[in-house]
Amino acid sequence: MPPRSASTRAFLRSRLLPATALLLCAALLAACGNAGQGEAPAGAAPQQATLRIGKQFGIVYLLLDVADAKGFIVEQAKAQGLAVKVETRQLSGGAAINDALLSGAIDVAGAGTGPLFTLWDRTRGRQDVRGVASLGNFPYQLISNAPSVRSIDDLRPSDRIAVPAVGVSVQARILQYASAQRWGQAQALKLDAQQVALPHPDAAAAIISGGSEITAHFSTPPFQQQELARNPAAHVILDSYQVLGGPSSATVLYATAKFRKDNPALYHAFLAGLDQAAKFIVAHPEEAAEVYVQRNPGSEREQVLAVLRDPQVQFTIAPQNTLGLGRFMQQVGAIKQAPGAVGDYFFDDPLIAGGS
Repeated sequence: MPPRSASTRAFLRSRLLPATALLLCAALLAACGNAGQGEAPAGAAPQQATLRIGKQFGIVYLLLDVADAKGFIVEQAKAQGLAVKVETRQLSGGAAINDALLSGAIDVAGAGTGPLFTLWDRTRGRQDVRGVASLGNFPYQLISNAPSVRSIDDLRPSDRIAVPAVGVSVQARILQYASAQRWGQAQALKLDAQQVALPHPDAAAAIISGGSEITAHFSTPPFQQQELARNPAAHVILDSYQVLGGPSSATVLYATAKFRKDNPALYHAFLAGLDQAAKFIVAHPEEAAEVYVQRNPGSEREQVLAVLRDPQVQFTIAPQNTLGLGRFMQQVGAIKQAPGAVGDYFFDDPLIAGGS
């Protein structure tokens, strides 16, 4: 091929340079578009674009409701360079939640500390499930509509106690702990045979209406408040704070080590969004109550607001007073490994520092 003249080379440069610039711009735009599909910032591994959370019933999951309704998790993820969609799935009972987590149907599980300890113990060295955050401190109450039942001493063999999951839910574990305190460790499971698995809304309806074999319900807010308000015969026979020695995080969030390792920016954004929600609830209880009422038809706004303003209820994501229940579960053979410190069964993060 003969050499090109100077005029030919100049002509080609005038045509090729703009085309090259257009190609570079298109590549940059495509990269920006991909970043909006759940990818981490440049240099980081891609992270998932959908966060799937499993939860159950009651105000104890209000942190998740507010974080979702106000877009706090999405907002925090955006600050990390992630475009994330949050999906919430409602199940009943810690066993169902644990099955969903282990099967990969959800990324983060919301359940009691009892199911957390069960899964932490079972998955050590494999999926390595640990706690992510607390959903706050709430007193859980065992309510009875039987006039003759004033304490667990008075429960008759015919009485049935509604819990989310027999023997394994946090309510069931607290009842076992109370039984051990009252009758000795050998009698920790004494009341397991009288437990019946029921979702909280159904159990509350049974206590309020009366006339069924369900004469007691180990509940959570706002169901325990509904029972006390709507059935004059309903009364408290046990309180979780009494059993656990003060305010405690009975309901928590947990996940696998793989989820945390594969999605570090998303994990941090999730925690930051929860922390933002906790502060919002404390500062704006009226708005938080409205979020709950909108998502739970039939709830009474003033009753919900009373729960949020109860000094015994504390919205914080750092776990509190959880270690004792884990040690008890090991002592009665419910788990094999005894937790030595909160760091054994909760992932480390500055936002939950100081947990217990």
